[in-house]
Amino acid sequence: MVNLIVVVVLIAIIGAAVMYIVKAKKSGVKCIGCPAAGTCAHSQGSGCGGCSGCHTDTKE
Repeated sequence: MVNLIVVVVLIAIIGAAVMYIVKAKKSGVKCIGCPAAGTCAHSQGSGCGGCSGCHTDTKE
């Protein structure tokens, strides 16, 4: 019974992730992981620039 619950929870988590990705792709987001993906200049152009151009917050 415990195994069944674990499987159902995992399927729900994976299903939610897939639905999020499909929804984001339908809305035209190129960089799904980027917090500014909807307003990123790269999302309008040729593709994701590693989110280096999306926002001024840079990681070194």
